[in-house]
Amino acid sequence: MTWLTYWGHVHVTGIDLGLERVLPVAQKLGVTQPSAKIFTVAGTNGKGSTTTVLASILQAQGYKVGLYQSPHIYRFNERVKLAGQEATDQELIEAFVQVDQARRECGLSLSFFEATTLAAFLIFQKQACDIWVLEVGLGGRLDVVNVIDPDVAVITNIGLDHTDWLGDTIEKIAFEKAGIIRPDIPVVFGGLQTLPDAIASKAAECRANLQVAQRDYFYQLAETPYTWQFASAGVTLQLPTGSLALENIATAVAAILMSDVTVSQDAICQGIQNAKLSGRFELRNIEQKTVIFDAGHNGHGVDFLLKQLRNFLEYNKQYTEVIAVFSMLADKDISTVVDLLKPAITSWHVAPLNNPRAASLEHLMHALKDQTTQTFDSIQDAFSTAIAKVKPHQLILVCGSFHTLEAVWEYLEECQ
Repeated sequence: MTWLTYWGHVHVTGIDLGLERVLPVAQKLGVTQPSAKIFTVAGTNGKGSTTTVLASILQAQGYKVGLYQSPHIYRFNERVKLAGQEATDQELIEAFVQVDQARRECGLSLSFFEATTLAAFLIFQKQACDIWVLEVGLGGRLDVVNVIDPDVAVITNIGLDHTDWLGDTIEKIAFEKAGIIRPDIPVVFGGLQTLPDAIASKAAECRANLQVAQRDYFYQLAETPYTWQFASAGVTLQLPTGSLALENIATAVAAILMSDVTVSQDAICQGIQNAKLSGRFELRNIEQKTVIFDAGHNGHGVDFLLKQLRNFLEYNKQYTEVIAVFSMLADKDISTVVDLLKPAITSWHVAPLNNPRAASLEHLMHALKDQTTQTFDSIQDAFSTAIAKVKPHQLILVCGSFHTLEAVWEYLEECQ
């Protein structure tokens, strides 16, 4: 049994929010008060892009950065990066052994996410990283990442996702995300929406310096191609656009400028241009066919995917049809995602995911009832059929879940 399989079976449930079990283990491991600077990023969408840009800029300045993200798409090692490189299997195994020993000594069980997050913290500590950039897994207040006090708290945006766990309103979810805020620290809210009361209240209670997008810092595309302008009190910068969402790049820049970490404008520019993230409108050429991988799995994420798709098609007019290889998890808002995608998709290749949380084929087909669809037993079969039959005027979009992308990647690995 591998360590990842082991952690998937230690605890009775895959998701179990709360710090009561994990905090004693974290304290036993000595990871709750690192000497490094900590940037913690919560939010509904954009966490992966924001943490990627943060780490990239800080690395360009010369800091040794530990970057923790989730979920992964292709390999578990993607979740733990040291100076831009994935942690090795050996580094992870050594950390897992320590985490398991500590939890046994504490007489506690840990969920997969709790155990693997503590392992990441151990690796960053052992490698003496100057700065840790941490992506919150679910919510904020009760997420294992929150056992560490951040020096800068970032909340990208608030949307209706994971409502069974976080609440069914924007304010309830915002309350959970605001749990990462600590007294007297800088806080960035990057959402292009009305600032939720829960975040404003928590920041006021903590006397935190709250900066809100397009209220306290501003950004817009410049007249010069591939550039944009960032402005806040006392600073105006002309910066490159990069390959990730501008709102998330701007959020990362705001967080760095609010921190007490020294970073030059050259490092900001270089970091933005270097920042890449798998599964975010990721273009790949497979068997001389164009395939786009995007992990957007809620309304906000799909809105951004469609914006990028429209831009891509505008400059690549040879493509007039989009074939979707699609599946989702049952606890996501499948109807909203499908309704948003429908106008852009010519036909759908649909299959259930090999995951306990997978939506059934019946559930998926109910949402797609008026669409041109083909059903398959697996995502691998759906993709292999699509890639074999796609015509020169068509491109393939693999979407709906990180797990959908992972299944296609596994298929491609097997074909090599």
